Amino acid sequence: MGRGKSSGQDKNEGAMDKAKGRFKEAAGSLTGDETKKSEGRSDQRSGTAKEKKGKLKDLFK
Repeated sequence: MGRGKSSGQDKNEGAMDKAKGRFKEAAGSLTGDETKKSEGRSDQRSGTAKEKKGKLKDLFK
């Protein structure tokens, strides 16, 4: 059975999700699409959680 993702992978995915979320939120603001803005904020929260998960993995190495 695999070990799962490394802390670096979690942090990188988190950073990508946050960037994607910021882009979606900005696009939603420009177009007035509240759904897209909401998706962007959600992606940013998901990214933050992944980054924190990666940092926790580093603490328990």
